[in-house]
Amino acid sequence: MTDMSPLALSGIIFALLLAGIFVGALLRKALPQTHLGDDTQDVVRLGAGLIATIGGLLLGLLIASAKGSYDRESSQVKQITADIILLDNLLKNYGPEALPIRNQMRSAIGPFVDRIWHEQNTEPFSTVPQAEQVYLNIQALSPNNDLQRSLQARAAQVSTSLAQTRVLLFVESANILPKPFLAILVFWLFVIFVTFSLFSPLNTTGLVFLSLFAFSAACALFLILELNSPFAGLMQISSDQLRNALAPLGP
Repeated sequence: MTDMSPLALSGIIFALLLAGIFVGALLRKALPQTHLGDDTQDVVRLGAGLIATIGGLLLGLLIASAKGSYDRESSQVKQITADIILLDNLLKNYGPEALPIRNQMRSAIGPFVDRIWHEQNTEPFSTVPQAEQVYLNIQALSPNNDLQRSLQARAAQVSTSLAQTRVLLFVESANILPKPFLAILVFWLFVIFVTFSLFSPLNTTGLVFLSLFAFSAACALFLILELNSPFAGLMQISSDQLRNALAPLGP
């Protein structure tokens, strides 16, 4: 989305909204009284109300969309974890011939997880060689009976499903908030905060509450930015469950 972290960008937005409050106060002092009459106030407040309504609806939709995307990617991580556990159980039931593949899976999980969490929409998709080798070795198994043939086919199906979920996770992580979209939304909020102090004297109580309103708006944008970056930041999806999906094999 941007090169800045959501926290830093939200801080800048908060500062801009505070600046809007003071710009409105300065305009109130600079404009002649004929420009601040009741008719002008009605027009400006109606316009600000329209922008506030559109902005409020848009913020609500963005939060809902970002939360839905975050939950979807979290579910995909859980699906990958479940597939890895299931695949390991299938190979365990296959027999001692699959023991080297199970060891490969354990050595591949670390690089596999690191790759998912480090892509961050800034790196192109690439496979993990260790994970690719696990898939090839499953295909290379030579079953000796119907049970092993069934287990091999099921293991190949699960590993394919795991790879598909992995690709889908990468593709959906590119659903980010466009910069012009965010810039327009911030501009709307800036205009609204200018109008807050344009027609009313700015005393201490008013400034405190307007600052709280600006902070609340910045927090809403922070939530959107954070939820759109599920593998980084303060609200990132934990990788611990996936890293610890497989217990170490005994001697």
